[in-house]
Amino acid sequence: MDAPLAPPAPVPPADAPATLLFVDDEPSILSALRRLFRPHGYRVLLADSGAAALEMLAQEKVDLVLSDMRMPGMDGAQLLQAVRERWPDVARLLLTGYADIGSTIAAINHGEIQRYIAKPWDDNEVLMAVRDALERYRLRMENQRLLALTREHNEQLERRVAARTAELSQVNAMLEQAFAEQREHFMLSIKVFAALMELRDGGLAGYSERVGQLARRLAEAMNLPPTQQEECYVAGLLHEVGKIGLPDALLRKPVSLMRDDDLIRYRRYPLQGEAALMPLSGLRSAARLVRWHQERLDGHGFPDGIGGADLPVAAQIVGLAATYEGLQAGRLSERRHTMAQARAAVLGAAGTLYLPDVVTAFDRLLSTAPPPAQRERELSAAELAPGMVMAQDLLSPQGTLLLAAGFVFDAPVIATIRDLLAREGLDVCFRIRDTRPQAVPA
Repeated sequence: MDAPLAPPAPVPPADAPATLLFVDDEPSILSALRRLFRPHGYRVLLADSGAAALEMLAQEKVDLVLSDMRMPGMDGAQLLQAVRERWPDVARLLLTGYADIGSTIAAINHGEIQRYIAKPWDDNEVLMAVRDALERYRLRMENQRLLALTREHNEQLERRVAARTAELSQVNAMLEQAFAEQREHFMLSIKVFAALMELRDGGLAGYSERVGQLARRLAEAMNLPPTQQEECYVAGLLHEVGKIGLPDALLRKPVSLMRDDDLIRYRRYPLQGEAALMPLSGLRSAARLVRWHQERLDGHGFPDGIGGADLPVAAQIVGLAATYEGLQAGRLSERRHTMAQARAAVLGAAGTLYLPDVVTAFDRLLSTAPPPAQRERELSAAELAPGMVMAQDLLSPQGTLLLAAGFVFDAPVIATIRDLLAREGLDVCFRIRDTRPQAVPA
């Protein structure tokens, strides 16, 4: 909870008795001034020289000094100049004769007196001059108090804002970390689900992952925004989710052998895939790509028969990746294609199935030398240590994803893995990123 602002300092009442210091070397003038001002409630101090006045100012709180001009030793101009330098907030008035006009001007310039009063003075004039000077003094003090209070409040507000900003930054950092972890877990769930689908249809393990990775790389090569690159990857992983309702016999039949009712039923799987993913708000964009990944540029695809400018580039990217990997996996024809044959088939579909620009980017992507492979090492469960990172997906013999690439081991997970492998009598090798520094050859 925010700390309350400090209460303002008490303001002295405007009618509080002011302290006046009269300075003159003539006792009669001091007595006259005292008689004039005491009935009006002022506290009156008297000094017979400039030195005595300075000593008194050092010991007393004085609101106004009224000094005679002509005094032995230190004259009034010198005194008021010293008062201005040491106590600049004290009001300063000067008593002077007409013959002292030069000295009076010096006092105005150097002592910055508020007013001078000519001798002999008029009592009402002196009273009004003192009242005016004290009022200006009071207003100046009040202004300084308010400025100080404002500065104090501003400093407190700045401290509170800084504390709240730091708190919000910390909360934002925690939320970003939690969101990143949630996203990572979400993506891992998608990969596990894709692997379970592969387990059912008996295809090659890792097929969906390869489609997703190729779609993402191709989307990056086509300079699609990062969000669409991620959507292409997810759609590649889940592009066959609609096949989950197909019977096993149809699921294992190559498309080239399907006829009549089988073909009609098969061509509905993109619609069923979209329907399965649409309830998940984070997958709705990817769901549209799943629906359209079998559409063709010439409009002869399915399920909607859209083409041309109506067919999004991202959907063509996912469809191309699925075709390239599906030909090699034997999903589209009776025989499996080699990598070169699958590539040639995709290149031959430019302008009919896919935009030429998409096919060109695909061909350039396959022609580009792959990035240097990261260094890996194989370790047993006994050699695992907290902080190690999986370099590749770990699949079961049936193709089920056990641990995803990028998984970071911690002590509880390592203990669970060791206990499981010992209980089942299994010997598993883990491919771990090798982060050890390389030896530099002599």
